[in-house]
Amino acid sequence: MSNHLPAFKKLKQHLQKVIVGQESVLERMLIALLTGGHLLLEGAPGLAKTTAVKTLSAAVKSSFQRIQFTPDLIPGDVMGSEILDLKTGTLNFIKGPIFNEIVLADEINRAPPKVQSALLEAMAEKQVTAGGKTRQLPDLFIVMATQNPLEQSGTYPLPEAQLDRFMLHVVLGYPTEVEELEILKRDRAHHFGEDKEMIDAFLTPEMVLEARHKVSEQFVSPEVEKYMVALVSATRKLGDYDSSLAEVIDIGASPRATLSLLHSASAKAWLAGRDFVTPDDAIDLLPDILRHRISISFAGRAQKWTEDAVIQKIIELVPVPIES
Repeated sequence: MSNHLPAFKKLKQHLQKVIVGQESVLERMLIALLTGGHLLLEGAPGLAKTTAVKTLSAAVKSSFQRIQFTPDLIPGDVMGSEILDLKTGTLNFIKGPIFNEIVLADEINRAPPKVQSALLEAMAEKQVTAGGKTRQLPDLFIVMATQNPLEQSGTYPLPEAQLDRFMLHVVLGYPTEVEELEILKRDRAHHFGEDKEMIDAFLTPEMVLEARHKVSEQFVSPEVEKYMVALVSATRKLGDYDSSLAEVIDIGASPRATLSLLHSASAKAWLAGRDFVTPDDAIDLLPDILRHRISISFAGRAQKWTEDAVIQKIIELVPVPIES
């Protein structure tokens, strides 16, 4: 195992001190960091989505930029633009905030579609084309975006192509009463100066990139690989497993979902101290991999099916491989 694993465990402990509950969310953030996959956090305002990402970036010695998405944002505000130098008469490209290693796209669905689309090339290719030139983004580059539920006013649904570029789509729920009490206690301790823990950079970009290499070397048995393929392909042929569900899914997940499942499950296993992936790793991550990649049909909605309910049904229907 990589000697960087203790540093990632220390980082997780630090996140747990700052964010109450949300264990699954914190793990997904580390998985995104370990795979270079983009992460979409969805939840109502006030659930510490922004705080979680800022805390993670503060513990990684990397360049970080928060972009507050608003309805009046234009693509140049994110990607950068060419500015005329009056002295020389030449155009100089001024890099936008996207040219950072960890980018927080805050309330991403409040920006108009043109800005959301401008992110697509950066997220897909780790490069930006502007002024006729293609400029590479940092090796560590990942986007961690937050969005409010679409039911709220002033929000725009993300394009399907951009949604597919997010490796994980995590939905945050409200804390329990016990967790909310702990939030109050920590807030009081913070105001009275009782939690003056120095935020040290636990990781460097080099350590993260080395850990990504170790994650890519995780052992995945042929049986587990076939299981992952079966889970994702079930979204495209659900009727083969249960004829009554044949018309529930309108659009199934692409092979990119299978790759995302493989990479994220490998990172989950590595964080657990294992050098091999199990079916349970895939089962645990499947909802976050698929919920933004499938579309429920009109008939399915009429039958009260939701994305998460369909995913749980797929987990029930696809046979789990027996470990030898």
